[in-house]
Amino acid sequence: MGMHLELTASDDHKFDAYRADPAGPPRGGVVVIQEIFGVNHHIRSVVDRFAALGYVAIAPALFDRIEPGFESGYSPEEVQSARRFVANPPMQAWLLDVAAARESISDVGKIAITGFCLGGTLSYGAATNLPGFSVAVGYYGGHIVRMADQYPKVPTMLHFGELDKHIPMSDVETIKSKQPSVEVYTYNADHGFQCDERDSFSPEAAQIAWGRTLRFIDSHM
Repeated sequence: MGMHLELTASDDHKFDAYRADPAGPPRGGVVVIQEIFGVNHHIRSVVDRFAALGYVAIAPALFDRIEPGFESGYSPEEVQSARRFVANPPMQAWLLDVAAARESISDVGKIAITGFCLGGTLSYGAATNLPGFSVAVGYYGGHIVRMADQYPKVPTMLHFGELDKHIPMSDVETIKSKQPSVEVYTYNADHGFQCDERDSFSPEAAQIAWGRTLRFIDSHM
């Protein structure tokens, strides 16, 4: 359904993105932000799902700044290898790539942003720091707590797993207490529960969270 294209950020960095368009007139756009595994099969499938629902969707390849073309699966070895990309993450540079992805589909109407893990953190960062989005949804963003004093400028929803060993529930409570306007949901699930290609996939939690995400995005587009 989708296609790869090259985008250019405001600092002249060129990078790949995966885009999918709906069959009919678009309802708006969605920028989908990757996990540490790159714009892999799962992220491309999320882009395709949004396109099937009527949105123009695009996923910028953030790691092209470090290792162009990187993507991986979810074996313990691959997880360990992928973690090197977030040892010293260039968050501000990645936000430039997010902004370029948003700009590339700005002609379709209102734009949402959503992402997973690293992408969940960047979705919150976009909601607080980048203009041009209408709504944001983040899944299990581990560094959101570090930005909990920054107020989102658009309606924002967050999803976390109660069994997540990387994000303690105390962090989630901190976010909820500092940002009462943000819709925060927790599930009896582990980190990565939304991805049906991971051992931590939780079908029930994923279905509930996806439904909430779609209704939330729809209501602000």
